[in-house]
Amino acid sequence: MAQPDGKKIFFENLSGAGKAIAVLTSGGDAQGMNAAVRAVVRMGLYVGAKVYFIHEGYQGMVDGGENIREATWEGVSSMLQVGGTVIGSARCKEFRTHEGRLKAAHNLVQHGITNLCVIGGDGSLTGANLFREEWSGLLTELVEQGVIEADAVQKYSALHIVGMVGSIDNDFCGTDMTIGTDSALHRIIEVVDAIMTTAQSHQRTFVLEVMGRHCGYLALVSALACGADWVLIPEMPPEDGWEEKMCQKLSATRSRGSRLNIIIVAEGAIDRHGKPITSSIVKDLVVKCLGFDTRVTILGHVQRGGTPSAFDRILASRMGVEAVLALLETTANTPACVVSLCGNQSVRLPLMECVQMTQEVQKAMDEKRFEEAVKVRGRSFENNLKTYKLLAHRKPESELPTSNFNVAVLNVGAPAAGMNAAVRSAIRVGISEGHKMLAVNDGFEGFYKGQIKEIKWGDVGGWTGQGGSLLGTKRTLPAKHAEKIAEQMRKHNINALLVIGGFEAFLSLLELLTARGKYEEFCVPMVMVPATVSNNVPGSDLSIGADTALNAITTTCDRIKQSASGTKRRVFIIETMGGYCGYLATVGGLAAGADAAYIYEEPFDIKDLQANVEHLTEKMKTSIQRGLVLRNENSNENYTTDFIYQLYSEEGKGVFDCRKNVLGHMQQGGAPSPFDRNFGTKISAKAMQWISKKLVETFRQGNGRVFANSEDSCCLLGMRRRALVFQPVVQLKDETDFVHRIPKEQWWLKLRPLMKILAKYKTSYDVSDSGQLEHVERNRPKESDASVAM
Repeated sequence: MAQPDGKKIFFENLSGAGKAIAVLTSGGDAQGMNAAVRAVVRMGLYVGAKVYFIHEGYQGMVDGGENIREATWEGVSSMLQVGGTVIGSARCKEFRTHEGRLKAAHNLVQHGITNLCVIGGDGSLTGANLFREEWSGLLTELVEQGVIEADAVQKYSALHIVGMVGSIDNDFCGTDMTIGTDSALHRIIEVVDAIMTTAQSHQRTFVLEVMGRHCGYLALVSALACGADWVLIPEMPPEDGWEEKMCQKLSATRSRGSRLNIIIVAEGAIDRHGKPITSSIVKDLVVKCLGFDTRVTILGHVQRGGTPSAFDRILASRMGVEAVLALLETTANTPACVVSLCGNQSVRLPLMECVQMTQEVQKAMDEKRFEEAVKVRGRSFENNLKTYKLLAHRKPESELPTSNFNVAVLNVGAPAAGMNAAVRSAIRVGISEGHKMLAVNDGFEGFYKGQIKEIKWGDVGGWTGQGGSLLGTKRTLPAKHAEKIAEQMRKHNINALLVIGGFEAFLSLLELLTARGKYEEFCVPMVMVPATVSNNVPGSDLSIGADTALNAITTTCDRIKQSASGTKRRVFIIETMGGYCGYLATVGGLAAGADAAYIYEEPFDIKDLQANVEHLTEKMKTSIQRGLVLRNENSNENYTTDFIYQLYSEEGKGVFDCRKNVLGHMQQGGAPSPFDRNFGTKISAKAMQWISKKLVETFRQGNGRVFANSEDSCCLLGMRRRALVFQPVVQLKDETDFVHRIPKEQWWLKLRPLMKILAKYKTSYDVSDSGQLEHVERNRPKESDASVAM
């Protein structure tokens, strides 16, 4: 398949020969660190460098000896799915002293290491930068002591450092998401979902304490993801008198028929005067003021443990490869950089700029400049806080604006996890903006049958964590029933439409746009939010539901691979969903450590299949015991899953045996992941705000009606690289392959070479997006907060 344009790196001309790269994990552990270590090792070896593990973080660097060991390809083969860090992490007081750093420099020089890849928090990265600045002085000192030869100063003149942030707190400025955060959110949401069922049974209030001594990200995002009644975070302490307001809110929720309350407290939560607000203080307050049966659950180190999520594995793998590229391209004058995520892109930022901004947040909090602390924390954090306030705290009827507009919300296409979170968000934002919100059951089929009713604030309580589509969804397109739908629009006086769905939703909007010429009822603002596990909607890099499906694939692949542990060598052929779109097979393959992924977008023939079998046979003759091959369901009509299974079985005889699995609809089911809950919540809130703006713009005072017939009044809201963008659907037609229901260009195809490199294939790697060093901006590119990073 043709590679995208851009500067490309080939195995032959990107050389790390003669270079030695060391990787270490430092500070607190985080899920996904092993995926980053694996990516650094394999990419380093791929480009011909020597790669070393430094065990036990900086302590291992100071102690030297057996702590610094050369890494092998096979040595990282089963660590992708393991939580924590298998090379160990330790806090090291000795490295903070000059003598400690002198020992560390000596140990690195002994192995010829001048490239360091540090995975840790801001403390670990600051220490690495200091070490780099002192490097030449340390070498001179070692020569004076007679410990190293004089020519070593010239030979190892500069120490190059690239950082990756591993921290479950997401407390590092400059990156939208740190390695481990998404997995920690998974742990929290699993607990919250479990607690909600028991709280419901006994009509209890639960106070959950989550990690975050100096950063409230986990508390805030988990509150958004589960629709918590109240959240307490260190960056934005509640106003004085919060105790009474909180109790009023809890009481009002109960009076509307809810049987439970959830309060989430960050461990570092404080009031406006800097006094700690603990989970036990909150519990005592609720019991004393309201008499509710209240329990406290402190999650503790559960949040750090367990298997990394699909998101963290992909993030860490991308960052690990980018870190090696950054080390290869660095010069003596390049400042230490950190590999970050902005929107959907890897970027490189000067390490100390990020550290300084992170320290600024703490300084602002210490000086009680809380609004500034939230701003410096980044757009993503600020946007999360605004969205939470908008959805959790209902204004009294008297304070609501009255717009006299009716807005209908419907789901179209196949169900996708996170749809319900998107509906809840739209309904509540719409009500806050003064609109009358109408829910349409069963998509356009329900629409033309008149299954339309008003939906209130309380009706969508508890929807965020529910899988599938509670409104009901069908694949029916509107064109055949345009007359009846127009009649219903007239009958219910519908002034705007919000459609949440997949490719059918996109087709529906195109059909309604065409029907405007015949039916004036369709001349209203219409917007679509992409929601499909296949992630095949043009105009958006991501769709609601795709992350949940990826996690289902990754978890299943982990279990399938584990089923062969201790048995003879085995290869698994796994079929994924996605129609003609290879997103799930490719990105699921990257997250699960697949050896190959067959997709429609990258045509393959019998020679490719043969090459893959031979490649696996070679690998199986070494210590690798298990192979994993993914196939998208429509990748090729002749090379079916059965055909590939039979081919591998025949050609692998005597070396490995084969098993096949078709994952089917389990990829579509289950509770939505934290990412899908938050992405759905935020993108839908933004769509609703766009509708409100368009309604005001297109309202005609003369006849008191809304009339919108321009192209930009019928849009798709999608995530493009670093931003959320409204795009007229008519303009997306040229970008779409309607026969195969996929966009003509897809960003994730650039991840395929990465998957191949990590599976030991020689391939070209397109780095047209790879980082030139950027600078940290206090206000990142507009809307980057709506990024992949939630």
